[in-house]
Amino acid sequence: MTPRSTPIAILPDPPPPPTPLGLIAASGRLPVIVAEGMVKSGHPVYCLGLVGQYESELPSLCTEFHEAGVLRPASWGRLLRKMGVEYAVMVGRVDKASLMHSWTAIVRNRPDWKSLIGWWTIRKDRRSHVMLAAVAESLAKDGVHLIDSTAHIPDHLSTEGQMTKRAPTPGQRADIDLGWPILQELLRLDIGQAITVRERDVVAVEAVEGTDRMIERTGELCRSVGWTLLKSARAGHDRRSDVPTIGPQTIERLHAAGGRCIAVGAGDVIIIDKPETLALADQLGVSVVGLPAV
Repeated sequence: MTPRSTPIAILPDPPPPPTPLGLIAASGRLPVIVAEGMVKSGHPVYCLGLVGQYESELPSLCTEFHEAGVLRPASWGRLLRKMGVEYAVMVGRVDKASLMHSWTAIVRNRPDWKSLIGWWTIRKDRRSHVMLAAVAESLAKDGVHLIDSTAHIPDHLSTEGQMTKRAPTPGQRADIDLGWPILQELLRLDIGQAITVRERDVVAVEAVEGTDRMIERTGELCRSVGWTLLKSARAGHDRRSDVPTIGPQTIERLHAAGGRCIAVGAGDVIIIDKPETLALADQLGVSVVGLPAV
């Protein structure tokens, strides 16, 4: 059976400064880094922080800041347009656990009818890129267009070649040579964004559990130290959201689980706090390299 193809999204070019830009922010450091990049480029930032998700330092970086319900995406466009925003970036991960353990968060994030109807229309296919396209379409109807989420953080993108002082060992190079074409095929099939390899044997494939859980699972399956993590994005990946990332926690988790090498798609993976992340990798003896797509 031929896998379903995903149409490539044609994104609008980022507008020149001082055009106001919107930021729809979930959890993690990435929204903060994006806001800093926007401000550095000369854009005023108008932010919707998703309730119970965004970092505490984010509001101080923004010209205007409002909270918005995680489960109310149909309202996001209207709120941004009230702030005069026509172009926006949506980044960060949604911490589902925080929604379930706080009555305040549950009440403030309850979906409205318009959002429920939108969720119902995509009930037969709720893959990440399908849900992203539905949110983007809803925003566009309100006059807000999502742009490339990496446009203002070029210094935090992976680059081709060796990015750490430590180079992969010959064994890790062999694992990369085996695993990289396999990962490209898995990306084409929309299965996951990462795999782990040890001694030319695939140990684990990322699925819905995410990279961190896959790393932990690899550590349980592979007791010997030195395995390799490979991570990238499929060709034509929609950069409006869900761009693959690694960061300090990735390095720490991988090292604790016995991994000693990371190979990522050059220009296709965000490295959170890139200088600090690569310095930590050097400190722990983890090699990080960037590879071109096959």
